[in-house]
Amino acid sequence: MTLTSININSSISVYVQIENLVQFAIASGEFKAGDQLPSVKELGKTLGINFNTVAKAYRDLEIMGLIYTRRGVGCYVNKGVEAKCREVCRKRIVERLHEVIQEANAAGLTKKVLSDVVNKSYASDSAPYDEVPASVMAISKQKK
Repeated sequence: MTLTSININSSISVYVQIENLVQFAIASGEFKAGDQLPSVKELGKTLGINFNTVAKAYRDLEIMGLIYTRRGVGCYVNKGVEAKCREVCRKRIVERLHEVIQEANAAGLTKKVLSDVVNKSYASDSAPYDEVPASVMAISKQKK
């Protein structure tokens, strides 16, 4: 899953998607302390985006203390940031879920519909910023 795709149509900025994907990878243990991130140019090419966008994301991650740069060598995951990433990611996700659930409640969606969305989303093979799969979107047409 790591750093393989972004969604330029997302309401979330591309550089923020990169920052989030790195944080998710650290939080999940996919990236460990000392692991080297793809180079700015390599990741820009992989994602089909301007390398300055990747550089901005990496600078922000460094300012956050999550990665460090060795000039001329690359960017690496800092030691001791796993718990911080898990906490930040979980807090952000819980806040977003709460907001979405309250929006759904206000719009009259049932717990059953929300449960179906959660189950289908988990079952899909999607990355965080992929387009919503048709099987998940089909649930929005359910009456109750």
